[in-house]
Amino acid sequence: MSTFSQIRPLLLRLHFYAGLLIGPFLLVAAISGGLYALSPQLEKVVHADLLRPPNTGTAPIPLARQVAAAEQVTTVANLVAVRPAPAGGTTRVIFDDGRFAESYRHAVFVDPGTGAILGQSSVYGTTGALPVRSWIDELHRSLHLGDVGRYYSELAASWLWVVTLGGVAMWLGRVRRTGKKPLTGRARTRTWHGLLGLWMAAGFLALSATGLTWSTFAGENVTQLREQLDWSTPSVSTTVVAAPVVTGGEHSSHGGGTPADTGTVDVTTIDAVWAAAHAAEVDSDQVEIGLPKGEGRTWTVTEVHRAYPTSVDVAAVDPVTLQVTDVVRFADYPFMAKMARWGVDLHMGTMFGLVNQIALTVLALGLAAMIVLGYRMWWQRRPVRGSRSLFGGPAPARGAWLKLPAWLIVVGVPLVFAVSWFLPLFGIPLLVFLLVDIAIGAFTRPVPPVPVSAESARSEPVTTA
Repeated sequence: MSTFSQIRPLLLRLHFYAGLLIGPFLLVAAISGGLYALSPQLEKVVHADLLRPPNTGTAPIPLARQVAAAEQVTTVANLVAVRPAPAGGTTRVIFDDGRFAESYRHAVFVDPGTGAILGQSSVYGTTGALPVRSWIDELHRSLHLGDVGRYYSELAASWLWVVTLGGVAMWLGRVRRTGKKPLTGRARTRTWHGLLGLWMAAGFLALSATGLTWSTFAGENVTQLREQLDWSTPSVSTTVVAAPVVTGGEHSSHGGGTPADTGTVDVTTIDAVWAAAHAAEVDSDQVEIGLPKGEGRTWTVTEVHRAYPTSVDVAAVDPVTLQVTDVVRFADYPFMAKMARWGVDLHMGTMFGLVNQIALTVLALGLAAMIVLGYRMWWQRRPVRGSRSLFGGPAPARGAWLKLPAWLIVVGVPLVFAVSWFLPLFGIPLLVFLLVDIAIGAFTRPVPPVPVSAESARSEPVTTA
């Protein structure tokens, strides 16, 4: 007997319970994620009055004048940043009085050609999402239930890779055994379910991995691992030094120097700050100019354009001398930090624009379809004679793990514990599956034998990937 033949019964049983009990969480994540993938286009329509000025051909007035106009009308105090208008867009003058939820701020939208105020709105995150997109984002991340709600999305991400890899392994093993694909009844449902999973497996694995990077429990473990392996994203030094360093493109020193007393920030110098960063090649078409965060701190000019090629360079500018004191460039990131940046941008649909958004929508629809097909297989397998079993007989028989090779048990058990520690919302549900299986075995009588076709006898239980 091959090793896979010994493992397959355990995979089937785990796949069944994961599909049945984790499926609803995956379905919600798929639907809300598909909506989020399309939200940038929806945002452009709903908030067109804020995002596009009436006349796009007018030369922009100085940024300082736009900021002054926004400060006259803002309903929120404390200017913290400015995003100059990209081509055909509007300038965002951003305020934060400390009363907003995490990552939320208040923006005044200014016509860059005239300085006219177009409106005010809350904005969210690095993308500057407006209310319609941020509402969908919160739905996908937490179901609008706050920090507790984030557990649902972490649970889905923690199990998506498991059901995907397990489903692929079983499908390939089945093709190797039978050499044909059935076309009727439950077998047809299983075929579509399996083929969808096979075609989209790489995308599902990518969504799972990137989703875990900013989850609550697993995300913290990922952050600690990156720090220990020196894979963290480098940060710019915002401390003003006695002798500013003018950079022409290379990464400058991050340390040393005596903090200087900058006094009150002169916002009228913002055009000169922007020009200094531009001269240091921090010159994306989308940047955020952050005001100094206290005395002895610099301005920061950060590229926020998330389309490819990646533009996330950051420059620090002395508020007194208006010299660039430090630059962090994406080219200098550790390789894994670059991969993390690309992974997040791909997951959010910002890296390749509309093409990326369409791909994510297809993945979301495919995952939702697979879950529905999985539950359909469960329904098609339901008991047809008197039985207390609600699960339709999650064959194969219990105790499959006892038939595993000894070496696999010795290796596999510590590995499962390690993965469960790193991904707590994988380990806890796994324990729940075990308890549910024990309870079903203790309180459910066997389903009476029913005549079935040879093909149905080979059928596998419901799966989700």
